Amino acid sequence: MTSQDSTSTDSTEHAPGGSLPTPEAAGAAIRKARGALARYRVMAIITGVMLLVLCVELVIKYAVGAFADVDPLLRFIGWVPFAHGWIYVVYLVTVLDLWTKMRWGWGRLATMVFAGVVPVMSFVLEKKVHAEADAKLAALEERYTP
Repeated sequence: MTSQDSTSTDSTEHAPGGSLPTPEAAGAAIRKARGALARYRVMAIITGVMLLVLCVELVIKYAVGAFADVDPLLRFIGWVPFAHGWIYVVYLVTVLDLWTKMRWGWGRLATMVFAGVVPVMSFVLEKKVHAEADAKLAALEERYTP
């Protein structure tokens, strides 16, 4: 077993005498990666929406609040920072899950992590990540399908 194989997050079976996974193991790994991609997509959209709602809340609190009394309104939207924080944690878990299954580099991980805290970036990056991951998984399916 090579060092690359031992760092894998899933236990793929290898073909006898070779370093390529069996078609069954490859199919299972591809299915897991597609599941991780779907979870990432959902959380990227939810995180992006919550970040935009948080930005609106901050504008109301600090920009509008400088000129008008917004305390009654803030009682209704005071939960937004806490909700975004916990949603971001779940988003990070889905990012790590997808990143490990796709075996991307550290730069991709950093970009995906920052996408959850930069307004609108999660929507843009989600589209790019989905297209690249889908293309990679389709190529792998074609390669390992008998």
